[in-house]
Amino acid sequence: MDLRTFRELLGPGGQRALAEAERLLAAGTEPVAVITALRRTWSPELTSAALTQAALRDRARAKFGADAAVMYFTADGLEQATRPEVAGHRARRIAALSPDPPALLDVCCGIGGDLIALARAGHPVDAVDSDPLTVEIARANAAALGLPAPVEVRVADAAEVDPSGYGLLFADPGRRGAGGRTFDPMAYSPAWPVVLDLAHRAKAACIKAAPGIPYEFIPEHAEAEWVSYRGEVKEAAIWIGTGARGRRATLLPSGATLTATGARADVGPVGRYLYEPDGAAIRAHLIGEVAELVDGHLIDPRIAYLTGDRAVRTEWAAGYEVTDVLPFSVKRLRAVLRERGIGTVTMKKRGSAVDVERLRKELRLSGDGSAVVVLTRIGDRPYVLLCRPFDQDR
Repeated sequence: MDLRTFRELLGPGGQRALAEAERLLAAGTEPVAVITALRRTWSPELTSAALTQAALRDRARAKFGADAAVMYFTADGLEQATRPEVAGHRARRIAALSPDPPALLDVCCGIGGDLIALARAGHPVDAVDSDPLTVEIARANAAALGLPAPVEVRVADAAEVDPSGYGLLFADPGRRGAGGRTFDPMAYSPAWPVVLDLAHRAKAACIKAAPGIPYEFIPEHAEAEWVSYRGEVKEAAIWIGTGARGRRATLLPSGATLTATGARADVGPVGRYLYEPDGAAIRAHLIGEVAELVDGHLIDPRIAYLTGDRAVRTEWAAGYEVTDVLPFSVKRLRAVLRERGIGTVTMKKRGSAVDVERLRKELRLSGDGSAVVVLTRIGDRPYVLLCRPFDQDR
């Protein structure tokens, strides 16, 4: 979809075409039949735009909820947009920095996921993106949602804006190139040094980065916060000039947060219970802090599994009761699972080179029981731990 077609989609005729596309798709009409119906009235370009937008809105409901019904998207923009729960958490943190919501600069704003949350938190937002179509979409989303604070979106190169006149700079550099998603901050757009230069020229800044950002790219006096939503690590947020330092992990939707205290986890034998820390805590190197919460220790210094003899329920780790600790052997594992009538297994692995799908086929499972199979390494030897979740009926 080009800029001219999108503007036509926003007009009266385009809105009718979009509404018709949504109605037909909701009724279960096949896309080819939808195209045929729309082409009787509208151009091929507008038909394609309306059908694509209707399908994207349907897909976006899982991320944006009710807002998706009036928003506009591109496929890449939807995939890369921040979840509202994560954007809302960040907006609340920014709002807590000052009693009066300062004006913010949002660079690389995309379709507007973050600027929506920031404006809803009361912040006036100036937003920029280098792509004219993306800017037009972000403007349309801000207008469609009737945001309580003023929002302006314009076409600009993030590297050329001046952040010094704003209370805070928010930057979400592009992490997708011609070859797909990139995990190298030097390949971000703009590149990491440019983003840091912007941040250091601002009064304060928050930079959204991939969860796997190498530690050497995090400025010494910043705070790095890894955010997990329903058990999946979504991003790292680098906070500069806000007074916060060190490492933090945050769980959403609860809002629970854990900061580095210097706790260290000992290493010891597998106990009665196994704990799998949330990914945000692992990324933030807070395994010692989680070990304190569960009164546990590591099973191996290089593997992020904790163990202990107490059943401790915490949102910072999934807990399992260990029933067997076996040196890894397909034959032995198959025999134990068959003996116990285990036909369904949830497989987890960390520090193991085993191909999980191949192993599943080799086990040839049958039976009504279920188990958690944990493939790992203890020392230099591969092991398998058979477990059951805390709350599973015995």
